[in-house]
Amino acid sequence: MRIANIYFVIALLLFTCGCEKERDTTFLITQNQVGKLEKGSLARDVELIFATDSVAKDTTTLNFANKAKRIKIFEKGGKHLLTLSPSSDSIPVIENVRIEDSRYLTEKGVGIESTFKDIKEKHKIKKIITSMNNVLVLLKDSDAYFTISKEELPSSLRYASSVNIEAVQIPDAAKIKYMMIGWE
Repeated sequence: MRIANIYFVIALLLFTCGCEKERDTTFLITQNQVGKLEKGSLARDVELIFATDSVAKDTTTLNFANKAKRIKIFEKGGKHLLTLSPSSDSIPVIENVRIEDSRYLTEKGVGIESTFKDIKEKHKIKKIITSMNNVLVLLKDSDAYFTISKEELPSSLRYASSVNIEAVQIPDAAKIKYMMIGWE
């Protein structure tokens, strides 16, 4: 009887050690996924993917072959989660995802409430693109990219549209204006 107890304890230990705690991916951004949405998801399947949420499509384009330019996803309580942009292919897939909710985070913990310091400490920056009003930060290790308003920059860089801005010129405390995922 004592040997049976020992075998039971060993089996129980092996079972509990072998089981990993399942990770909640509801708001996780990975290379191929944004929460419930996967890279390559068809635009027509969005209502099935977000069945427990509310899906709102542009009404101006609904009448034209059911091809919405933007699809907004809301939680049942009304909180805006994501804005999706489908491709213009004959069978549209989700091409761009704009993160609207701060609970969505990259695997390294960066989201819309992060700062430029968080981005550069947790991800490798591929390129910085300067536009008239914003700076776009592209990552090497992710399809996510970030927009930072020039208002977050020193005044000497805010109004110069032709100046290429380097990462060292962006203050650590600069806030993220937009966070996007671009799947092509």
